[in-house]
Parts: sequence; structure tokens; C-alpha cells
Amino acid sequence: MEGKKIIATGVHVYTSLGLLFAFTAAMALFASDVRLFFVSLWITIVIDSTDGLLARHFGVKEILPHFDGRRLDDLIDFITYVFLPCLALVVFDVLPSPWEWTAVLPLLASAYGFSQDNAKTEESFVGFPSYWNVVILYLYVLTPPAWISVVLLLALSLFVFIPIHYIYPSKTRWLKKATLPLTGLYGIVYGIVCLYLNAEWVKVLALISLAYPAYYFLISVAYHRRIRLAGQ
Repeated sequence: MEGKKIIATGVHVYTSLGLLFAFTAAMALFASDVRLFFVSLWITIVIDSTDGLLARHFGVKEILPHFDGRRLDDLIDFITYVFLPCLALVVFDVLPSPWEWTAVLPLLASAYGFSQDNAKTEESFVGFPSYWNVVILYLYVLTPPAWISVVLLLALSLFVFIPIHYIYPSKTRWLKKATLPLTGLYGIVYGIVCLYLNAEWVKVLALISLAYPAYYFLISVAYHRRIRLAGQ
């Protein structure tokens, strides 16, 4: 039993590493080190994508019932998926000065989203799942016109309030055999974009990688429709 407790504690420590890289990302903001910022957030995504699998595999919740790993995970997620990316929208001049205030909208919308009891089900997210770290990477690399950036931030902030069920790649059983490998491949490509931000070819790679967010959104809409039809 002691060995199981050590392993379970190790999983929580692994989750806590997200705070270490969140701190590194924050320091990168102070230093205006764009590459370090995005790489640090990419590492937090890798941790966040794997710690739940480890927790379920080793039965961490049953072994350490008095420590709520989900609360820790939500705390880190809000910092790394929402708060730091919103700051970066301003620090890295992604938004022009007249529109800097719009960086607050994702922050407020996601604060609402994270506070909802039904923000997650056993298989899905409800409302746009606050992937602002992903959004800002594309805005930074692709440098679209300012109005497109503002409209996108406004639209996705509104989507937080619309209770569409978005797939949870590691939990949604429908099409999981296709979605999980695609998510893993996307994670690798995303990391390459973070590592080579200033390479001439990285913008092309970023454009190609948009195929996965498009897949994610379309599959989520189809999944939401299946849930609606099943509930009738």
C-alpha cells in the first residue's frame, strides 16, 4: 500500500510541474522571450494531457481521497490556458493599442466557465474549453489583421457561454480511435511551431496544422448533435 501511495503522490507532483512551467512562462513575459513563453506553455499542455491518464491508471483518487487533483489541475489550467495567454496578447503586441482591452474578455468568460459545475461531463467539455494558449499561438505566428483577432476573441468568448459539448480527446469514446492519435500528432506539430517560431517555414506549418482545430470543432458539433438526439 505504501508503494501505491508513493506512486499516487508522484502523479500529483507531476501535475504540479505545470506550476513550475507556468512560472517560467510568466518570467518569459517579463523578459519578452516569446519562444520560451510558448515552449513553456506547450510543456504544460503535455503535462495536462497526460496526468489524468496516469491518475486514472494508478487509481490516484482512491489511494489519496483527501487530495483533490482536479482542483489542482483546474488551478494550473486557468493560469496556463487563460491568464498568461491573455497577458501575452498585450505584452507581445498581438492586439493593437486601441483594442488591448479585448484581452480581458477571454479572461472574464473563462472565469465564468471554470466556475460552472457542469463545465465538464465524464466525456466532454461544455462550452468552449478555453484553449486561449492555442488561440494566441496562431494569432502570433499568422499575424492576421487586427479586426480578425478581435472578432475571433469576441466570438470564442461568447462560445464559452453556449453549452455545446466539445469532445475530450482522452475521454470521449465516440471516434476516440481516430481522435486520440490525431491529437497526439497535433501536439507534436504544435510543439515544433513553438520551438521554431521565427523560421521562414513555420507559418506554412501553422496553417496546415489548423486542420486539427477544424476537425476538433466539426467533430464536437457532430458529437453535441448526437447527445441532443439521444436525449430526445
